[in-house]
Amino acid sequence: MTPPTPDHNGTTASLDERVTGALVGAAVGDALGGPVEGYSPEQILERHGGRVHGVVGPWNGDDWRTARPLAPYHKGDGHVTDDTLMTHALIRVYGTVRDHLDAHAVAEHLVPDLITHPRWIPELEAEALLLQRIFLAEKWLVARIHYGHVDPREAGTGNIVNCGAAMYMAPVGLVNAANPAAAYAEALDVAGAHQSSYGREAAGVLAAAVAAACVPGATPESVVAAALSLAKDGTRAAIEAVCEVASGHSDFESALVPLRAAVAPYDTVGPDYRAPSLGARRPSRLHAIEELPVALGMLLVSGGDFRHAVLGAVNYGRDCDSIATMAGALAGALGSPVPEEWAKTVAEASRLDLWEPAATLTRVAREVFERDVRRRRAHEDAFAAIGGAGCSG
Repeated sequence: MTPPTPDHNGTTASLDERVTGALVGAAVGDALGGPVEGYSPEQILERHGGRVHGVVGPWNGDDWRTARPLAPYHKGDGHVTDDTLMTHALIRVYGTVRDHLDAHAVAEHLVPDLITHPRWIPELEAEALLLQRIFLAEKWLVARIHYGHVDPREAGTGNIVNCGAAMYMAPVGLVNAANPAAAYAEALDVAGAHQSSYGREAAGVLAAAVAAACVPGATPESVVAAALSLAKDGTRAAIEAVCEVASGHSDFESALVPLRAAVAPYDTVGPDYRAPSLGARRPSRLHAIEELPVALGMLLVSGGDFRHAVLGAVNYGRDCDSIATMAGALAGALGSPVPEEWAKTVAEASRLDLWEPAATLTRVAREVFERDVRRRRAHEDAFAAIGGAGCSG
């Protein structure tokens, strides 16, 4: 697994480089954030004797197997979590369908992938069904669609509202590279099988932001502007509030507390991440998931630099593997190079080829674009034939 030479000029990065940067970057962010997930910046500082600056071991050291009997996952040492495993699963669906996806594609392809194909699970250090690793909010896909036979377009209703769909939605943004509105619409359809309310909305906005990051000359500011142009309700308000605060910082250390304060009014989980409030993760038009606004905020704080954005997300704590997954995808799509040493360590430790899924998705994105052009031209011809405006060129 030899990584490609990183691009150092985001304004000229090719589709291949942006897709690779986004997907490898998301996996690296996921792996760096995993071992400190659920803790506060203060706890992270005390546990590690300073901020996390790269791959670290499990929070409980060699006792990781027994420290939390209900979740004996080997988080740390470069292991990716369910964020990356679900992202790769969605890419496999794209590789099969080779066109835009919807909720029915989730039912026909993603759900069977979760329950029928054993794969290497880094945190379990064994081959297992992906179903055995994913969180309850993701198991909902199987319960509702496979066993409950619910209409896939409505299957997300009733699930806890969290970042479960948004965390693996970067591939939708990459297939719709440079077209945020199309990415938003497709992601909302795909995520309808999994989430509702602001969890579904976050999936759409994350995909749109990734697509916006692929526009030549894109900046963190233009990415945030694209997200705000599409986001609705509490999600829009949370992004606006967090990014307004983020714009006043250029170092993640000074931004950690202010960003949390900015997102807190919109976050339903509450101050203690491991003991959610009574109203946590319930549908609402007033609230938002925490992860997406903070990831966008860290993108601004870092000026789009991958290393700075991801380390800011990691040291923020709370659901920092998903925050770093999103921040890594956005910075990578902008063309900021993923540190080669991190990518190699994560690939080797996780026993995953991080570059093959990117190559697959790049090919699919090109095929889908060609289909879209043919479909659009057919529509233009048909519309002109019934007396509509003719095609300009």
